[in-house]
Amino acid sequence: MSKGWPAPAKINLFLQINGRREDGYHNLQTIFQFINVCDQIDFQIRDDGIIERDSDLAGVSSEDDLTVKAAKLLREHVQGSKGATITVHKRIPMGAGLGGGSSNAATVLVALNFLWGLNLPESDLVALGLRLGADVPIFVRGKSAWAEGIGEKLSPFSPEVGPIFVIIPNCKVPTQEIFNDPLLTRDTDAIKMHEFSIASSRNDCELVTRRLYPSVGDALDWLGHYRPARMSGTGSSVFAFFECREELQVVKRSLPGDWIGFAAERENYSPLLKKIDKESKVLKG
Repeated sequence: MSKGWPAPAKINLFLQINGRREDGYHNLQTIFQFINVCDQIDFQIRDDGIIERDSDLAGVSSEDDLTVKAAKLLREHVQGSKGATITVHKRIPMGAGLGGGSSNAATVLVALNFLWGLNLPESDLVALGLRLGADVPIFVRGKSAWAEGIGEKLSPFSPEVGPIFVIIPNCKVPTQEIFNDPLLTRDTDAIKMHEFSIASSRNDCELVTRRLYPSVGDALDWLGHYRPARMSGTGSSVFAFFECREELQVVKRSLPGDWIGFAAERENYSPLLKKIDKESKVLKG
């Protein structure tokens, strides 16, 4: 068994909606950055061709699980015959805007490409990932990026790194509900990458999420007493940057009891890439 393949969480430093496309998707601009909070995925490679999930995921059937879909899509792409038993150890909360499902799918693509000995280029894995979800490519590539289109057009971008505190209010926010809301701002003017300023940026989804899920607004306001607070994606997670880890402990001790909160570090290089680098070196001896 091959254990401990990380599937990191991400945050959106900002999120602007620039228009709605004819296919129903939205053109957007955002910055993806990783944090060092990860699900862990184990793989048992099989020769009988069976692909299965060996872990329960609340509310998600095996057939609808992105990890199973990713494995089957990869095998179909190469017309292969191998299988895998996939065990996911969840740490990233679901419905929180941290990309857990997309990250899991990307880790399956990257890990099985290695474990099955396929040696597909990154571009192939990115294309397969996009078929599973707009956020999957950033996790396949594994480097922080400026994103446009529906989130798949990625350009290198390295934001500052450092301590972060993340709060998950006691609610799950369906992404589609927010993007379908008639009051969502969809006409924000696009900006150039060099024009970006964290201080003047915003999340166009925040007002809608606040209205539909007041606990997200409560978390933003509460965390905002310590540092400027932001919402990741469509929510429900909110976060703030800190300069020292001692401040994080003060925030954690004061956290309301029905919220999940944790300290983390922002990273521009995914733990998944570090894992594949390590495994490749072991293979080469």
